[in-house]
Amino acid sequence: MDSVRALRFIRFILVVFVIAALGGCAGFGHDPLRVSVAGIDPLDSQGMEMRFNLKLRIQNPNDTPIDYNGISLELDLNGKSFASGVSNESGTVPRYGEALVSVPVTIPALAAVHQVFAFADRLQSGQIPYILRGRLSTGGLTGSTRFIDQGSLSLPFAGADL
Repeated sequence: MDSVRALRFIRFILVVFVIAALGGCAGFGHDPLRVSVAGIDPLDSQGMEMRFNLKLRIQNPNDTPIDYNGISLELDLNGKSFASGVSNESGTVPRYGEALVSVPVTIPALAAVHQVFAFADRLQSGQIPYILRGRLSTGGLTGSTRFIDQGSLSLPFAGADL
């Protein structure tokens, strides 16, 4: 009976050790990815929705390359959901390097209408806050790397007499 308990205890300790070791390796010394919008190109729209090809510049400030095989993102403008997109594009962000990733995004008609009214309220300040959230599928132990970029878009005609 005591040998069975001892064996279970040793097995439990080994499982805890392995989980702790894997968790420590996965996050140890890795800085988050830096993601920024590098360009926007129009795509053919369908119905009342608008579609764009969003080009993202992904920078890897780490010593190991990151292989990816898909990306998803959401864009909020003015605190409201504005656009979302997915891509099954795959590639590698080199160590201490960068890659351009294209993601087709869709702007639903209702979101565009909401933003027209929000833009009217923001004309005086000329700034529209945005948050870009996404997930880069890596297929590793964690399965993905999340990223976020936020700031303000400047309206070129803000403050002008229209």
